[in-house]
Amino acid sequence: MEFIFNKKARIAFSILMLIGVIAMIFGYINDESSHHNRFWANIFINGFFYFGISIGALFFLALQYATEASYMVVLKRVFEAVSQFIYVGSAILIIFFLAGTFQWHHIYHWMDPEVFNIESPAYDAIIAAKQVYLNQPFFWLRTLLFIGVWCYFTHLFRKRSLLEDELGGTKIHYKNITTSAIFIVFFGFTSSIASWDWIMSIDTHWFSTLFGWYVFSGLWVSAIIFITLFVIFLKGRGYLKEVNSSHIHDLGKWMFALSFLWSYLWFSQFILIWYSNIPEEVTYFITRIEEYKLLFFGMFFINFIFPMVILMSRDSKRMSGYLIFVGIIIFIGHWLDVYLMIVPGGVNELNIGFMEVGMAIGFFGLFLYIVFNALTKAPMVVKHHPYLEESKHLHI
Repeated sequence: MEFIFNKKARIAFSILMLIGVIAMIFGYINDESSHHNRFWANIFINGFFYFGISIGALFFLALQYATEASYMVVLKRVFEAVSQFIYVGSAILIIFFLAGTFQWHHIYHWMDPEVFNIESPAYDAIIAAKQVYLNQPFFWLRTLLFIGVWCYFTHLFRKRSLLEDELGGTKIHYKNITTSAIFIVFFGFTSSIASWDWIMSIDTHWFSTLFGWYVFSGLWVSAIIFITLFVIFLKGRGYLKEVNSSHIHDLGKWMFALSFLWSYLWFSQFILIWYSNIPEEVTYFITRIEEYKLLFFGMFFINFIFPMVILMSRDSKRMSGYLIFVGIIIFIGHWLDVYLMIVPGGVNELNIGFMEVGMAIGFFGLFLYIVFNALTKAPMVVKHHPYLEESKHLHI
């Protein structure tokens, strides 16, 4: 793997990151929005998107352990490598939250103490009624707890995986089954709360009981898309020789199924709120339809229609060309989904210019650098997993 992550690759990723740095500087200087909200919103969009991909990979890894699935064992190191971005992603999110705490941006309206002061012109009765939950000490307690526990499980799974290569046997495998069950329960609860805290609270007056699952499904499918494309890339360059068309088919099925899960949750959340027409709920969608209509509906149809039309057949899920084409399109589509969850409430201005594109490229370069670097730290395929031979001979 060191050969593929050579000097040229490092230079290429560094160039992508440099583009991002230039876009950040240029964007910050030219950002005329209040408290540079547009600049900070882009930090959050990209930091959260790639952090979400890493946590999605960790969840999928834990799911394989808990269900004792054998088919993905030969891809285990890829999932581990993608999950390693969680540390950098956590740092980016914490910097963004600190900026809100110190009022460097006003993306979170509830972080302004004046909205809770009944004598202030900025007083907001609806936000003030949520102060028991939306207050900074409690917010930071939840945030640091969730991120800390997720990072701990990432470290634990990686440590045990490397140890299993040395020791073999089944002891570590059975430990991972129990640990994964604990993680999945914890993550299922905390991922929804994190989405309320970090994203839904941007539109502080609005709420949706489906929002946590909707956000999670988007991150999960984004993780599967990236992993699928990454595996095809590695396979095409002579790595992952144990991976066959059946493994690619399984990844394609996950991409197809999770795209439908996300589409179902998007439509369910939208149609129930839109049909009920309750003012404090429907305003969320009115803003996006009136000011971001093309992006809002276009993003949905991209993320729904392309997988449905192109990946419906069995053969298409086994063909790298189809998966690459669909994967790239819906990967961008889910980035736009995150954009539309953050910008309308945090910036309230549609702008996709050099800052947005440049920072997205820069964060992508950083993400690739971390993932490739993590992949060089261990053998590409695990050595002593109990189901390794079964995974090598997968045939469907």
